[in-house]
Amino acid sequence: MIIILRQNAPTGELEAMLNVESAQYDIFRGSDRTLVSVFGDTSGIDSGRIMRLDGVVSVSNASEPYKLCSRKNHSDDTAVKIGDIKIGAGGFAVIAGPCSVESRKQILSAANAVKANGADILRGGAFKPRTSPYGFQGLGAEALEYLGEAKKQTGLPLISEAMGVRELELFEDVDIIQIGARSMQNYELLTEVGKLNKPVLLKRGTACTIKELLLSAEYIAKSGNGNIILCERGIRGFDDCTRAVLDISAIPVLHEKTHLPVVVDPSHAAGNAKYVQSLALAAVAAGADGLMLEVHENPKAALSDAMQAITPEHLGEICKKVNAIRPYIK
Repeated sequence: MIIILRQNAPTGELEAMLNVESAQYDIFRGSDRTLVSVFGDTSGIDSGRIMRLDGVVSVSNASEPYKLCSRKNHSDDTAVKIGDIKIGAGGFAVIAGPCSVESRKQILSAANAVKANGADILRGGAFKPRTSPYGFQGLGAEALEYLGEAKKQTGLPLISEAMGVRELELFEDVDIIQIGARSMQNYELLTEVGKLNKPVLLKRGTACTIKELLLSAEYIAKSGNGNIILCERGIRGFDDCTRAVLDISAIPVLHEKTHLPVVVDPSHAAGNAKYVQSLALAAVAAGADGLMLEVHENPKAALSDAMQAITPEHLGEICKKVNAIRPYIK
């Protein structure tokens, strides 16, 4: 942390504050300003309180505030493993399935269909956060039972979204807990999933920066869980041709800033099934460690996100093209 004060500004109050935090610091007095360099762990120091002190001109962090998730402190790529499946560090996985579990028959059929067309992990929403309170909200605990049956039948690991802390006890048979875009800054939920010995897929909020995404991941890591998968799913833009703007640039930027794997959800970004394949292949070309795709056997009849759901056959086409281009991606 670098603190700059005006020329001849008193440093006593600042030093007292830093001493309370047991911070290590050096003071350099120049001809026109005073610079205070604070080193070591500065995560507990409130820069806002420092800015309110007399004579302080600016406060800036010299290093990232997300220590555990930063590549500077962990140079090797992290691989998140689910059984024999590896995501990150050269491992790639396709997550596919319906937006929501609609019935036992539907999810069992969908599970077999996505497995036959190249999926590695089955997705299915049990609890659905919907913009409209009148939209289908999911089957809840009943859906998790059906997902468990689909897992036994196909051998596919499961991923499903938890919307709150109270639901977590129901996710014992779920292999990856998804934190949706709306919950990216639900810090209580992030802290609790951080206490679990289970991979977490963290989706980027539609109006959140990459730094904010990494700080949310830091909440999970700080609670003891390093099995974190980041997910880019599109950010809010001004054009309504697609549901969101898929931030392809986030993939290489995240790989530079963090050791955590990055998967991409082109379905939510596109909002339209006919664009999903192009966005999926672009994500793979940019270095994504996996894809998350919404697949429904009869998209027109889907109870949620019908417009963006692709068919199992379309999933098969995407998987074939992904497998063809991945060997050329370093």
